Amino acid sequence: MQPAPPASLDFPCATSSPTYSEVRVQVRGLLSGLHPRNEKAERRRDGRYPFPHLICLTPVGRDGATPEGEAIVVVGKHLSERGLGFYHPKPLPYRRMIASLETAGGQCVAFLIDLNWCRFLRQGWYESGGRFLEAVPPPIRGKG
Repeated sequence: MQPAPPASLDFPCATSSPTYSEVRVQVRGLLSGLHPRNEKAERRRDGRYPFPHLICLTPVGRDGATPEGEAIVVVGKHLSERGLGFYHPKPLPYRRMIASLETAGGQCVAFLIDLNWCRFLRQGWYESGGRFLEAVPPPIRGKG
């Protein structure tokens, strides 16, 4: 049985401090800039869904389908029924790769993807994306 803390220790509520109020104001400003209420109409045909998960990208060989080379882990941004957007720290020298994504049940699904766009971001990272070409078997772990 643990002894009760001494009555002289009074822990002030952090949520009522001026510093906490300023934090709330700053976070609200950040979120309102990232998620404005009056967003423009989506131009894309397919809905995009946030996908903040790690994704394994495996290069493919000259045949455009066979896994070949070392896999790269990237950070997902959006997922749609037709494609994927993600962030990565270095330029990707490949146009076609196999994107392996883990399901909620821990299974792996994989897609051959054609990476058709890339842009450099301010903090030294890149944002890229592409279209799914077909569902493929996940690459064997250890081979990419």
